[in-house]
Formats: sequence, structure tokens, C-alpha cells
Amino acid sequence: QVQLVESGGGLVQPGGSLRLSCAASGSRLSIMAMGWYRQAPGKERELVARIFSSSAIDYADSVKGRFTVSRDNALNTVYLQMNSLKPEDTAVYYCNALFSLGSNYWGKGTLVTVSS
Repeated sequence: QVQLVESGGGLVQPGGSLRLSCAASGSRLSIMAMGWYRQAPGKERELVARIFSSSAIDYADSVKGRFTVSRDNALNTVYLQMNSLKPEDTAVYYCNALFSLGSNYWGKGTLVTVSS
């Protein structure tokens, strides 16, 4: 059974930094893309950043220049380095993995709160 285990959320002051990690396990299929989505209270889930097996990367406009997504293919792990955090970055962050053959999996989410 595929599992995505996230870590690294928490409370941080505006301007601070956090690093999220997500490790995928339980499948022999290749991972085509891994990334992060977030959902703030009362809002829909949105893409934050994702990285493809080709190394192509997508970022939401709101995080460009502040967040960096990276991936360790050997460990099936994706990271999200978040700098210059703003209160509007407060949300539950979900890890996502897209496997070959189209299988799509989500982590349980980790809460990031940006507040003074």
C-alpha cells in the first residue's frame, strides 16, 4: 500500500522559514511527479509546487522566489523549502505523488501556521 509521510510543519513568525519533507513508499511503480498542494480555511486546495521526473518544476505565482521544491529520487522524497513566509501561507500542506499508470496519492497533510 502506498504511503506518503509528511513532516516539517509548525508555527513560524512572518519572514521565517520552514522545510517540509515527504517520503513515498509502498509502490514499485515509477514516480512521475511529486509535489505540494495547500488548502487554507474556506479555500480550495491549490498547487504550491511540483517537480517532475524530467526535473521540470511548476510553482504557484504566489510562492515564486520564496519557495523551492526539490527531490531525492533515490529516497522517493520531495522537499519544500519555504522562506520569507507570510501569514497568507498559512494552510494545511499536502504531499502528492503521481505514479506511472496514472495512480495518484495524497499524504494526510501537515499544518503550517505563519503568525506573530
